[in-house]
Amino acid sequence: MEKIEEEIRRFCQDELVDSSIYEALAKREKDPKKREILERMSRDERMHYEFWKKMLGADCHVAGLKWRVLQIVIIRKLFGLTFTSLLLERHERDVVEAYEKFEKYIPKEEAEVLKKVIEDEERHEKETISGIDEKIVKYMSFIILGLADAIVEINGVHAGFLGVTESTIVTGIAGLVVGLSAAISMASAAYLQAKHESGKSPRTSALMTGIAYILAVVALALPYFIIRHMLSAFGISISLGIAMIAGFTYYASVLQEKDFLKEFFESTTLMMGTALASYLFGDVLGTFFGIRGIFGP
Repeated sequence: MEKIEEEIRRFCQDELVDSSIYEALAKREKDPKKREILERMSRDERMHYEFWKKMLGADCHVAGLKWRVLQIVIIRKLFGLTFTSLLLERHERDVVEAYEKFEKYIPKEEAEVLKKVIEDEERHEKETISGIDEKIVKYMSFIILGLADAIVEINGVHAGFLGVTESTIVTGIAGLVVGLSAAISMASAAYLQAKHESGKSPRTSALMTGIAYILAVVALALPYFIIRHMLSAFGISISLGIAMIAGFTYYASVLQEKDFLKEFFESTTLMMGTALASYLFGDVLGTFFGIRGIFGP
């Protein structure tokens, strides 16, 4: 009995948190259509909270509720409403599974109400996907394309120069030069690709791809201008690359409902494999032409 009561309290707290979050998001939303969806979700979650509160026979206060709401509001500002909503709905799926398992422990009358709660939660997911359309989501494939290609290619360039020179400045400059050329090339390719996709602006696609590429290039090259020790600079640059892969892979995994760990492992393995192959190739060239170490640190 005590365990059942704890479960009900947890469900009550979850619904209270979700209702408060959707309410806060709705208050800050300027688009009327999106605001309406968020307000409806908040009302539903509030009814779910009242249901569990009634079953509990007491209110279920949540410690740090305002801070938890603020965290989601910040995520909304940084990553967009669609990502935030889908992130919340990931949690809702776990809640639905827990509700379905819990259904057998409550009286038939309450179980019927719980089925309606489950239907509401499942409807929320469909509303989130179909009712919220953001530019950042529409062009996410181009942003990810720019980031992924830059991380793999530029770390490959840096690794290649690691086998040729001990100069961090030369290596950093090489990354920037190659990166700028590659960014223009990738942006041009994105422009041409978007021309054949309905609903996407070729200019916006090219701009997002190019900007994402350049930002990644600058971030990966920066350690070589700050740190004069080649291996240290390379290690930090690789670490930044892995961190960026983790970031955009997680973002994409939420939007596209993919397995984060699988996608992250594949992308990281590709980057490290490219870096290793580039280093070995650079080392062979440097030795063969006798230019290894010709550029000082």
